[in-house]
Amino acid sequence: TTASLGKPDYPKALRQHQNYVKILKELGLKITVLPPDENYPDSTFVEDTAVLIPSCAVITNPAAESRRGEIKVVEKLLQGEFNTIEKIKYPGTLEGGDVLEVENHFYIGISERTNQLGAEQFIEIVRNNGMTGSIISVNQGLHLKSAVSYMGNNCILIDPESISSNYFNRFTIITTEPGESYSANSISVNETVILSEGFPKTRDKVEKSGFSVRTVNVSEFRKLDGGLSCLSLRHY
Repeated sequence: TTASLGKPDYPKALRQHQNYVKILKELGLKITVLPPDENYPDSTFVEDTAVLIPSCAVITNPAAESRRGEIKVVEKLLQGEFNTIEKIKYPGTLEGGDVLEVENHFYIGISERTNQLGAEQFIEIVRNNGMTGSIISVNQGLHLKSAVSYMGNNCILIDPESISSNYFNRFTIITTEPGESYSANSISVNETVILSEGFPKTRDKVEKSGFSVRTVNVSEFRKLDGGLSCLSLRHY
């Protein structure tokens, strides 16, 4: 971890995860919770293992060798949900945290975890499925979605200290407030934006832009460089 926020409190992390799942269910989603796997302690950040698009599931290739075993369980599950499974192949690397879906376009961040070859493989897959993709350089933060998220209604939430808003000029831009950059990683579910708890100024800006907002505390996952979106693999 690069967060330098101390050691996570495991029982507290479990409670936070349960509350996270509860909120997603309350917003109308059907949830599958995978069993814990002590061989892969990062596996709670399931978003990194796949990217789900309407016509297929794309199994990623995590950059950290210690995480590559995580994709086996996820792939097996997704084989029952999707007729087509595509894969990012070595030496390409790609993690789901670097893939931002905005309608039918995908922004792929080149970061410590996703390389140019992995991004190009992914763009070829989405183009073959009638969608488009483009590449963004990630200069700060672990993943692209650490700094930017799409909330719907043509609105982007972005941490201006981490990534240039010039990539998103065609959208309405809402910037996180100073000291609240962590809140840039949000999830939108059925007309509701889920934000991390504890960032009132950014929440106020999002609500004033017309969004219904729920918050959830994920402080223990933040200590491991994780965010809201990292904890689920969403398809809706």
